[in-house]
Amino acid sequence: MKKKTAMHTVDDKSKNYLSESEMKLFLDAARKGRHGARDHVMMLLTFRHGLRVSELVDVRIKDLDLNSARLYVRRIKGSLSTEQPLAGDELRAIKTWQRVRAELAAATSPYLFLSERATPFTRQAIRYLVGETARRANLGFEVNPHMLRHSCGYHLANKGHDTRLIQDWLGHRNISNTVIYTRTAAARFEGLWR
Repeated sequence: MKKKTAMHTVDDKSKNYLSESEMKLFLDAARKGRHGARDHVMMLLTFRHGLRVSELVDVRIKDLDLNSARLYVRRIKGSLSTEQPLAGDELRAIKTWQRVRAELAAATSPYLFLSERATPFTRQAIRYLVGETARRANLGFEVNPHMLRHSCGYHLANKGHDTRLIQDWLGHRNISNTVIYTRTAAARFEGLWR
């Protein structure tokens, strides 16, 4: 059965973002995979910083400043690149991955994330990895990488953050790309009947 919403048509078994509880299950499943240290930090950064797949695979070691807990996010599609703070759990996950990464033959690669073959990831490999992680999490619907970006937008909106702040965080040049998150945010309606 399909439901028509203001934004898009949604199948009961699919949607375009993960709720907070679904995201927790997804991240836990990423940690439990064969390459848990790498996969967990990749999924965590993709979600927290609203990264597109091309932005994720292009993250370089030089983009990290662990001393000041910052990540330089190099946006694509004419979006605004920014330096964003890293939370404590992100820093711990990055450091765990860096210890594992240092043991790889291609540890000198400028890219932060390396595949099993010690090469930079492809978009297709990320899509596969996200799908496998979702299956392990038993979410009951297919997950694609762009859903993690949408999850970031919806999560920030549901926390009550300003549309302009979310726009800057996601690197949107046009605010019409951002209002989809805030227009449906439950936080907007809190206290209406008090």
